[in-house]
Amino acid sequence: MIHVRNAREGETDILTAIGLRAWQKAMAPIGNTDAMLDSARDAFSNFVRDSWLTISVVERNGMVAGWAAREGLDETISDFWIDPANLRQGLGSALLAQIEKDIADQGFDKVALQTHSGNAEAIGFFKAHGYAIHWLSVVYSPKLDRDLPTVGLSKMLVDVTDGTYGPGI
Repeated sequence: MIHVRNAREGETDILTAIGLRAWQKAMAPIGNTDAMLDSARDAFSNFVRDSWLTISVVERNGMVAGWAAREGLDETISDFWIDPANLRQGLGSALLAQIEKDIADQGFDKVALQTHSGNAEAIGFFKAHGYAIHWLSVVYSPKLDRDLPTVGLSKMLVDVTDGTYGPGI
């Protein structure tokens, strides 16, 4: 059974471990992940420990299998990590649906996120859930101390058309 809930204080170790495993898989196309591993571990641990109130957790049969965060509690998903051992089991879809509902319930019309352009699996997942790429840029990553080709994806959560052609009057 899949269940999405808020993170709890004290889940730093499990959420860090899941985030790190998913990050390593996502960063494989970039290369050099071993050299960046300690920095990434510290970044995950610090973020999860300090920002657990912004994190939603997905569980499968009572076991934590992934998490997502909205660091600014706005329309932007800042983190989305599913343990690689639990991919393609509906966990990401359930977690994304809950995050989108939370964003819509707060009155936001769209949801946005970004990832590196080589993260084809994540880009494919989000596109399959109605997201579109809206920009491509090179973004400096202070955590990695390097420039990364990055894509921005977004999805409208509400229908902004009024059923007519052109602007409404």
